Amino acid sequence: MASQTEPAPPVGTAVTLEPLVRRVLADNPSAFTLHGTQSYLVGAGRDVAVIDPGPDEAEHIDALIAAIGDARVVAICCTHTHRDHSPAAAPLKQRTGAPIIGCAALNLESIGPRGDAPFDPTYTPDRVLADGERLTGDGWTLTAVATPGHTSNHLCFALEESGALFTGDHVMGWSTTVVIPPDGDMGQYMASMELLHQREDKVYYPAHGAPVTNTRQLVRGMIGHRRQRERQILRQLQDGPKPIPAMVTAMYKGLDSRLVGAAGMSVLAHLTDLARRGEVVSTDDTWSLTN
Repeated sequence: MASQTEPAPPVGTAVTLEPLVRRVLADNPSAFTLHGTQSYLVGAGRDVAVIDPGPDEAEHIDALIAAIGDARVVAICCTHTHRDHSPAAAPLKQRTGAPIIGCAALNLESIGPRGDAPFDPTYTPDRVLADGERLTGDGWTLTAVATPGHTSNHLCFALEESGALFTGDHVMGWSTTVVIPPDGDMGQYMASMELLHQREDKVYYPAHGAPVTNTRQLVRGMIGHRRQRERQILRQLQDGPKPIPAMVTAMYKGLDSRLVGAAGMSVLAHLTDLARRGEVVSTDDTWSLTN
């Protein structure tokens, strides 16, 4: 499900999105990152925080350092630990002396092939934030919002002064996120989406894609999209037991071949959630309705 789009931002250039927020794009475009990972600098005074420092690429780290300028980095914050989000945290800490604060460490192998970035084994936080914990700097306050689902350790960060929410990969500005078991959990993802729908954030700043201003409308649409996928899966199984590849072929017409594996993992995430609710059962590699 596509959402909002914008022209490709300039790579390595700090772009001001609002008085307290600047964005720096890393040069790592792909079928899963769109134009690349977007790192955010929060703060316009003597203190700044860096959210999702991105991949460990010298050019991107140099661009962040240039954007930071004479300010003091008080926190390097990661929404989660996929390799397009957190590996630059350690070298940025070396260069600035700032602590790594945010999501918990997590390093798991996927149960199957994946096209998105796997987990970052180098991530070592100095402080893990619980839901509702705050970070403060000169003129800004960030509050952690636990949003498990895409990964079990995923956090968003709310900028209290402006009503902005940094959504990492939980809500992206161009597509729905991938949910890949065993760590990705569709039930948790849907609960986290319902949580965001209850909030009144004015704008989302995702790690990939354009800022989102119709926040609750977009979340409502994404929830509806996932429920529609679930209904599609159940309709597929009404015709009899099926393996996941057959369901993907039937459900995802014209899908980019690079995304077939991720689509299969998304179907598996739905099936795992449905099985937990007692609606489907698996035998070997085939799934069927329980009734």
